[in-house]
Order: sequence, then C-alpha cells, then structure tokens
Amino acid sequence: MSLRKPTKALPNMAEADIAIVRIAPESSFKNKAYDALKEAILRMDIYSTPEPVMLDERALSERLGVSRTPIREAIAMLEQDGFVKTVPRRGIMVVRRTKSEIVDMIRAWAALESMAARLITTTARKKDISALRDFFKDFGKDHLPEDHVEEYSKANIAFHQALISLSESPVLVDLTNDLLLHVRGYRQLTIGRKDRTATSLPEHLGIIEALEARDTELAEKRARDHTLGLAAYVEAHGQELFT
Repeated sequence: MSLRKPTKALPNMAEADIAIVRIAPESSFKNKAYDALKEAILRMDIYSTPEPVMLDERALSERLGVSRTPIREAIAMLEQDGFVKTVPRRGIMVVRRTKSEIVDMIRAWAALESMAARLITTTARKKDISALRDFFKDFGKDHLPEDHVEEYSKANIAFHQALISLSESPVLVDLTNDLLLHVRGYRQLTIGRKDRTATSLPEHLGIIEALEARDTELAEKRARDHTLGLAAYVEAHGQELFT
C-alpha cells in the first residue's frame, strides 16, 4: 500500500506574500492634478504674446480644490515632461520653444500627419472623410478666411487635429499630443499673415480631395507639403511673428 503525501493547500490571497503597495490617497490627487494641469496647458495659447506664461501654485490649488502637495508633485511631473520650468524667484513658467525647435517640431508633425493621411485613404469611411469639409463650409468668396482670421484659425487647428484622429492610430495621436501645444501656437500666429491665409484654404481642400479619391500617395504628399510650408515660413519669418 503506497502512502501519498498530503497535498499542501495553496495560500489564499490573504495569506500569500503578494507585492502590493498600499495606494496613498495623495497619489490619486497628484495624478488628477497632473492630468488637469496638462490639459489646461495644452489649451493655452502661449505664443500669442512675447511675455512668458506663469502659473501660480496657490491659485492652482484653489482652482483644483486640492492641497498644494499634489500640485507640487504634478508640477514636478510636468517639469520632467518638459511642459513647465521652475524659475527661481519668479515661479512656474510654461516652457516655450525656440524658433529652431519649433521648426523641428513642425517637420515632425508633417511626417506624422502625412502618415495619418496615408492611413485615412485605406481605412476611413467615406462619410468621415467628407465630414472634413465641414470645417471650411462657411468660408468662400463672401466669407474670406483673411477677413475672419480668428474663426478660420479655429477651423484650421480643428482640421489638423481631425486628420490625426481620423487615422485611428493611438500612437500617432499620442505623438502629436506632445507637439500640439507648440505647433498649434505657431499655426495660430502665422494664419493671420496674408501670404499664409491665401494658400491655406486651397491646400486644405486639396488634401481632402486626395483623401476622398483614395489617392494615397497624393494625399500623403499634400498633407506633408502643406505642413512643411509652415515650417519653411516659421524658419524664414519666425523673428517677425511677435512684432
């Protein structure tokens, strides 16, 4: 008669030595503060004036309804991400990029947006591509973009964000989000210049036409060339934009 060794009972969750760290209540506030502040910064127009945009820690604490500890932690995270910079005796400054950095970012956006255009021609639904025309439906001979710059600027930004979104690529969305604050700021700065406004609407409509035709190579080229045109303009006229 063989003797069987008794089976050792598996430890339940309460008994097992599981490497779980207790969640600190403050950590959730820190993350929520980070998300709220990053979203607020991304919505800012930090290039509309040559003066730096400063953040006040106490005011942020009051606006968000949390203590200053998670605000400081969120600011540290934003500083690590390159969104803000702590300036001694001045406070927290939203980081603005140099002209050469902006040109480099716009070129990167051009590459990402051209890939988005390629993906759109192969995956997007016809009605979703046609819906891109809605951004510009109010503009024409009787409603020129140059006569309604602020309105057109909003349509311009929304169009470029929609292109990225329509690609249905989470990676492209994430990559462009990191560039959005700075590229959008310079798009807004330049769109009021007549030499840019005159070409902007026809180029947008040309991109949409290529997308509707499912002409992958042409859509990719037009999207890329359009944004590279912005890079070239900033490189040539960047110093004049604040004057």
